[in-house]
Amino acid sequence: MPRVVGVIVRKIKEKIYAQPKHLTLELNETVVVETEHGVEFGFICEKEKEMAQPEDMKFGTVIRKANEHDIKRLENNEHKNDQAWDKVYEKISEMKLDMKLTSVNYTFDRTKLFIYYTSETRVDFREFIKVLGHALKTRIQMVQIGVRDESKIIGGIGTCGQQLCCKVFLKDFNSVTIDMAKDQDLSLNTVKLSGLCGRLMCCLAYEHELYAKMKQSLPEVGSIVSTPSGKGKLNSINCIKETVTVFLEEGTSKVFKTSQIKKIGNNGEKK
Repeated sequence: MPRVVGVIVRKIKEKIYAQPKHLTLELNETVVVETEHGVEFGFICEKEKEMAQPEDMKFGTVIRKANEHDIKRLENNEHKNDQAWDKVYEKISEMKLDMKLTSVNYTFDRTKLFIYYTSETRVDFREFIKVLGHALKTRIQMVQIGVRDESKIIGGIGTCGQQLCCKVFLKDFNSVTIDMAKDQDLSLNTVKLSGLCGRLMCCLAYEHELYAKMKQSLPEVGSIVSTPSGKGKLNSINCIKETVTVFLEEGTSKVFKTSQIKKIGNNGEKK
């Protein structure tokens, strides 16, 4: 099997795989890569490993480690991206296209321009691409993205006061469900649980496995349990502190360590 490294390219942080050939590459090292779209600038996000090539994937090739000349070209490309944005936005307005422009990004060699956008409808870009390609003298690739990818490109500050995870470190989006909030005893108000993208916050999945595993080993809320202070009804579970609150038969509630309680079955047997 070929040996490849993971490389992040462009503002959308698309991950591709490329063969390093004779180069020894470290994580976060910047490289210039030959890809199916042209020459790209990126950084190493996965160390070298053996990987079977999927039928629908083409491996790139790392040309070299980025040098001072490459960094200067990258800075110049950012200026070109800004100029292209103005032209793209102008044509969208002129042609009254039903789309929201998110990002405009040249490949490193400027042989192709990626235009990222969101839209709730299908848009006919045939005339738009023809006019824009002629004006910018490059190939145009339209890429429709979702709202989560839009937030990943634009960035922002989350309710936690930190930069969005998708902007800082998340490479892939995993499924996030309302059941994860249930397992963590969070309010099921979707407005409070949603990020800037309008979808459930990715961080709901970070500790879900811990909560699910702990709750599997504990009685369900509402169960009758035995405690060092006698029998009672399990009222709540605090997975972070590893404690539970129990309403005791005497009419008071008390907090216990999870290791101090046991479920009592219908026949009175402790489990």
